[in-house]
Amino acid sequence: MRAIDEEYLQHPYYGRRRMTVAMRIRGFFVGQKRVRTAMQTMGLEAIYPKPNLSAANKEHKKFPYLLRDLIINRPDQAWAGDITYVPLIAGFGYLFAIIDWFSRYVIEWELSNLLDAAFCVEALERGLLKKKPEIFNTDQGVQFTSNQFTGRLENDGIRISMDGKGRALDNVFVERLWRSVKYEEIYPKGYESLKEVRQGLRKYFEFYNEKRPHQGLEYRTPAEVYFGK
Repeated sequence: MRAIDEEYLQHPYYGRRRMTVAMRIRGFFVGQKRVRTAMQTMGLEAIYPKPNLSAANKEHKKFPYLLRDLIINRPDQAWAGDITYVPLIAGFGYLFAIIDWFSRYVIEWELSNLLDAAFCVEALERGLLKKKPEIFNTDQGVQFTSNQFTGRLENDGIRISMDGKGRALDNVFVERLWRSVKYEEIYPKGYESLKEVRQGLRKYFEFYNEKRPHQGLEYRTPAEVYFGK
C-alpha cells in the first residue's frame, strides 16, 4: 500500500492494471485482485484519473465546478479540501486538509483512522471559526456530498464547488500539497501511529505555512500571501 501510494503520486491516472504492472516492476509479485483490494482499502478504487476516496452516494446532492476559468486574486475567495491516505509502519490512516486557493495557506487539517465525514466536518468547523471563503471546492466523495458537510457550508452562505468526475486537476493545489507533505514529512519519518503523525504534521504545517517559500508564489510563503505580510 505504501508503494501504491508512492506510485499514485507520480501517476494518478493509473488504474489497477497499470498499477499491477508498476508493482511487479518494483518487485511485488502480486495480481490485479490483490492490487484492487489494497486500492479499495486506501480509497483509491477508481483512480482513473482522479482518486475517489469513497464511492458517490446517489442520495447526496452534487454541485457544479465553479473554479474553471475563474480568476482567483485574493485570500478567502476560494478554499479547497481533500483527503489522502497516510501510510504508517503498523497500519494506516487518512488526512483531510483545507487550503486557501490563492495563497496555498493550510487553513485547517485533521487525521482519522476512519474514512467518514466526521473528521472532515471537525476541521471545517475549526476553519470557519477563523475565516469564511466565498467558495469551497472538493471532489464528489460521500464525505463532501453528505448533508452534514454541505449543510454546514450552506448555513454560512458559502458557494459549494465540486470537481468534475474524473478530472484530476480540478483540485490541483491540494494534489501538490499531498506530494509535499508525503515526500517531505510522512515518507522520510516513517511514523508508527496517528498520534506520532499528528505531532509531526503540527510542526510541518507550521513550517509549510510560515517558512517554506513557494515558487508559484514568487518564493513567498503562504502566510505572507494569505495575511498580506
